[in-house]
Amino acid sequence: MKKGVSFLVTVALMALASSLASASDPSPLQDTCVAIYEPKNAVFVNGKFCKNPNLTKAEDFFYSGLDKPGNVSNPVGSAVTQVNVAQIAGLNTLGISAVRIDYAPYGQNPPHTHPRATEILTVLEGTLLVGFVTSNPENRLFTKVLNKGDVFVFPIGLIHFQFNIGHTNAVAIAGLSSQNPGVITIANAVFGSDPAIDPDFLARAFQLDKNVVKNLQSRFWYDNN
Repeated sequence: MKKGVSFLVTVALMALASSLASASDPSPLQDTCVAIYEPKNAVFVNGKFCKNPNLTKAEDFFYSGLDKPGNVSNPVGSAVTQVNVAQIAGLNTLGISAVRIDYAPYGQNPPHTHPRATEILTVLEGTLLVGFVTSNPENRLFTKVLNKGDVFVFPIGLIHFQFNIGHTNAVAIAGLSSQNPGVITIANAVFGSDPAIDPDFLARAFQLDKNVVKNLQSRFWYDNN
């Protein structure tokens, strides 16, 4: 009886370890799985249909244009150019993607989170103040000033930001550990949701006057992605 219980406990612990180990995109079970939007003669894997491997070509793994700066003439002063499975179909099942981020002088990439990816960011030009905040209850803030060539990591799911503290434009490139990392900009999600969250609820949650909340909800929350 004791051996049986011990075996069940071992199996349960192994299952728990396995579930924790698969917190990011699952590993591919074949060499390639090029995403295809026409399901005829395709196989559904990882949220996308896979193209017949015999029809796969080099263009399925290629993207051109990351050298072009994004338009930073907007309320937040930044632009994110994404290169994920939507731009490179061959990224399907590979668990990786990239972005280029352009910043106007004093522009920012507002506080946001990637629910499915850790991010590693490299500054190509300019000077950025970056940071992230850990989860409750500590809510510790980690910040660093980055210059050209510096690298910083934002752990998966944590709120993070970048702010161009220089007098000139800045550029960064980042890699993310998901083919589709997702992005939740905090202010946009809370005050710009559709439909709107009850202002009485938000007023209490943020300890603000209800009229302040209504004013925030009435604004246009720009999405720089």
